[in-house]
Amino acid sequence: MLMSRELGIGGTERQLVQTALSLDRSHFETHVGCFFGDGFRAASLRAAQIPILELPVRSFMRWSAVDGAMRMVRYLRRHRIQVVHTFDVPMDVFGVPVARFARTPVVISSQRAHRDLTPGLYTRLLRFTDRMVDALVVNSRAVERELTTQHHVPPSLIRFWPNSIEPSEYHTEPRVRQPQVADAELVIGSLCALRPEKGLELLLEAFAQAQIPQATLLMVGSGPSEALLKERAAALGLGDRCRFVPMVTNAAEWYRSIDIYVLPSRSEASSNSLLEAMSCGCCVIASNTGGNPELVEGGVSGLLFTSGDSNSLREKLLTAASDRGLRGRLAQAASEKIRREFSVAASAERAARLYTELLKRR
Repeated sequence: MLMSRELGIGGTERQLVQTALSLDRSHFETHVGCFFGDGFRAASLRAAQIPILELPVRSFMRWSAVDGAMRMVRYLRRHRIQVVHTFDVPMDVFGVPVARFARTPVVISSQRAHRDLTPGLYTRLLRFTDRMVDALVVNSRAVERELTTQHHVPPSLIRFWPNSIEPSEYHTEPRVRQPQVADAELVIGSLCALRPEKGLELLLEAFAQAQIPQATLLMVGSGPSEALLKERAAALGLGDRCRFVPMVTNAAEWYRSIDIYVLPSRSEASSNSLLEAMSCGCCVIASNTGGNPELVEGGVSGLLFTSGDSNSLREKLLTAASDRGLRGRLAQAASEKIRREFSVAASAERAARLYTELLKRR
């Protein structure tokens, strides 16, 4: 059983669904568990006839948590589930202990973001679940280093499993502008959840400083920082040069509307949006934090700037905006790298090997 808090927008949710859909049905009977089963990604699971267990847990401090735990135990035993793999922090904290109580043979947790983004109570709880699992999956070497050096997780417990992407969905052609930017000569953009750690206010500042007359800044996404970002854009006097679009489901078409994709994150483990943008043929600029340098080789498959430094980002924007040939070379190298190293097929093989290895060991 693969488990996450919900099945909606988000890189973790996408990775879970991709794993569920790509595992070999002749060897694995996949089930999915979540707290909220009405996300748009649930439709593809149901279309593939993959069962979804929705647990009515709304707070770990209320009866719903006990009710959800009892339902999960009954489900695991009734279906004789052999592997439980939790994909995010809420399910690490909830699903791992419940699976152990149900005596599930193999229990795996995940750390798909840096723990400095996790509230203090959850961090303390994760120290317990780290020692209850048979393996802990990470999606970047940066997170692996953090866990072993700062949180004392035994290196033997950690399994490196990078994010993956479906090249048949995220491809380079046709590069047709979406209507909202059809009039733009050059589109500099970002497509991600609008959260503080994404550092998008830095992109606004660097774009304003760069003063690239032919460029339009596009921000696609929704989230808690949306209102503040719009206020900042207005304060910088960007006007129609900066356009906001709510989160979309046809992400690939929007990536192909962007010439220069920017990920200015202050904290990033392994970015799904960066993978997608690279696969879709964008010239990418990313902060040199976390797992970003593992995806982007500076000057080869994209450009890296000093995290948190608007002047450094401004210089990279000017470099990319002024040299169309450079943008093309970087974009081509990026798309080839993603297809070679981060395919869904390779990820499915990795998942199958991990699950089979741990089952044999148990």
